[in-house]
Amino acid sequence: MISFDCSAILFDLDGVLVDSTKSVDRQWRIWAREQGIDEQKVLAVAHGVRTIEVVHLLAPHIDAAAEALKLEAREAADHDGVNVMPGASDLVRSIPKGRWCVVTSGTRRLARARLQLARIGVPSVLVTAEDVAAGKPDPAPYLKGAELLGIPALKCLVVEDAPAGIQSAHAAGMRVIGLTSTFSGEALSQADAVIKRLNEVHVGFNITGNLSVLVG
Repeated sequence: MISFDCSAILFDLDGVLVDSTKSVDRQWRIWAREQGIDEQKVLAVAHGVRTIEVVHLLAPHIDAAAEALKLEAREAADHDGVNVMPGASDLVRSIPKGRWCVVTSGTRRLARARLQLARIGVPSVLVTAEDVAAGKPDPAPYLKGAELLGIPALKCLVVEDAPAGIQSAHAAGMRVIGLTSTFSGEALSQADAVIKRLNEVHVGFNITGNLSVLVG
């Protein structure tokens, strides 16, 4: 059992609160075939990173902004296999309002669609691809989340499923719980704790009023 004291918990969305891996993979595979790019090459870099940055990296000859909008629209409309992650609803309900948020590499349109589909309320703080100049693994997304919550970054705990997100959170000075929903435990080894299911995370309070998070 590992314990963390923190003031807030910041969640990635896809692969953490919402099981959307099949939809994400499906749309990236379609795009890879359209562009004549090896599908595995695309999937190796697509998870946890802003769409515009993946397009710019793999297809620098096309308009990355326009292509990202097209891809995000496809993902938002692709509901097949998209579900709430087991334990996600109970976990977020155990955290007081204003003490958790979502930090995603997707757009606001896509994030809201996924949260509503999974029947998880949209939190008061939702950081999306449009809110930062640089996406994960840059620390900007998680620093923005802490700023909007009004909580120092060092007092925040992150739940992530991708190496890029773990790098982003650590660069922001935050501790990270890695969830093996998308990548293996070995791939998430830089996290401060690694879990297989969200129901391994239990949130309570300590005598100082901070969140006491038990993992395991």
